[in-house]
Amino acid sequence: MQATTRRMPPFLHPKHFNRTFIPLNRSFHASSGLRALDLAFDYHENGGKATGAPIVFLHGLFGSKKNNRSMSKALARDLNRPVYAIDLRNHGDSPHDKTHKYGALAEDTENFLRQHNLRESTLIGHSMGAKTVMTVALRSPSSCANIIAVDNAPVDAALASDFPMFVKGMQKVEEAKVKTQKEADKILEPFAKDLPVRQFLLTNLIKAPNESYLKFRIPVSILAHSLDDMADFPFTNPDENRFEKPALFVRGTKSHYVSDETIPIIGRFFPRFELVDVDAGHWVISEKPEEFRRAVVEFLQDKE
Repeated sequence: MQATTRRMPPFLHPKHFNRTFIPLNRSFHASSGLRALDLAFDYHENGGKATGAPIVFLHGLFGSKKNNRSMSKALARDLNRPVYAIDLRNHGDSPHDKTHKYGALAEDTENFLRQHNLRESTLIGHSMGAKTVMTVALRSPSSCANIIAVDNAPVDAALASDFPMFVKGMQKVEEAKVKTQKEADKILEPFAKDLPVRQFLLTNLIKAPNESYLKFRIPVSILAHSLDDMADFPFTNPDENRFEKPALFVRGTKSHYVSDETIPIIGRFFPRFELVDVDAGHWVISEKPEEFRRAVVEFLQDKE
């Protein structure tokens, strides 16, 4: 059995809440005054046949809308719903900005929903994208019908040590002003041992305008300084902010981002949540696409 679904009770016993994950001394407000950016996106409509409520798909750190192309097409086909796969700020074809925090990412996403007049949307996000859709749901519950968060939880939790190493490797690649992907891969290898991860990171490597060398299209220095912000979560008090609509949390059982200890906290912020375990690491969608697709389809068909 590759995937296991657990429907969680809406209320969990207070004895589960005595850990120190949720200090109650700070809160987050929607009126943050952040400047929203216009986001690039791909649109998947199954040849014009997809007419249901929209799905908006958000990638993770160092990713782009291209990462979710195959899954977006599959969901548009299986659910008869159009899918917007977006590039978050500082990623893909979207604009760059020195501010890279979840408040800003959520502001951009909400602006995207308004610009395209998307109502009753499902927001799907992986990793950084997962915390972004959680942030949108908690600060603006009316902006979506439900959310699907993939391998992340609404807590402050340190990123895996891999991510700072990835940044160091990408900085080394840029310093070398490489001319081929092969050169870049060789420099990156000590910082990212797994070939699929290097291939994922190198999808961001493009020829610099009017230059003979390759450069990352993502602003590596901005993202390097934002790693601590990506580990944080802007809400800390579920008594002040709660999303009462359906939410699906998909976690990789070989990943540490959604530990058993975080489940009661998820239940407080998202009392109608369901949990699906997939036998995978952090890269759930690429590692086990069929299990992920099936979990999403079952969750959303159940809500229709």
